[in-house]
Amino acid sequence: MKMIAKLLTGFVALQHIGFMIVEMFLWQHPIGIGMFGITSEFASDTAFMAKNQGLYNGFLAAGLIWSLIAAKRDVRIFFLLCVFIAGVFGALTVSPTILLVQAVPAALALVLTLSKR
Repeated sequence: MKMIAKLLTGFVALQHIGFMIVEMFLWQHPIGIGMFGITSEFASDTAFMAKNQGLYNGFLAAGLIWSLIAAKRDVRIFFLLCVFIAGVFGALTVSPTILLVQAVPAALALVLTLSKR
C-alpha cells in the first residue's frame, strides 16, 4: 500500500506539473484553449491570471515531489490535502470535472498514505 500511495502521489505531482505548463505557457495556444474550452479572446484577457494559477500548481507539485524525495509523510499529507481542497473548491466554483481530475486522485493518495499497511 505504501508504494501505491507514493506512486499515486507522484501521479498527482505530474498532473500539477502539466497544469502548470498549460496555464503558464500554453494558455493562449490551441492546446490550452481546447483543454479548457475557452475562446482566444478570453485566453488573452486572462493569461496573467492563468500564469499565477500555474505558479501555484507548480508549488503544489514541488511540495509533493519534496515529500517523496525527503520521505516526509507529514509533508505529503499536507500537500495532498491542499490538492484535495483545491479540487473540491474548483469543482464547486468552476467545473465538476475538476473533482474527478484533481480531487479524486489526491484523495486516493491521501487515504493510502494514511493507511497503516
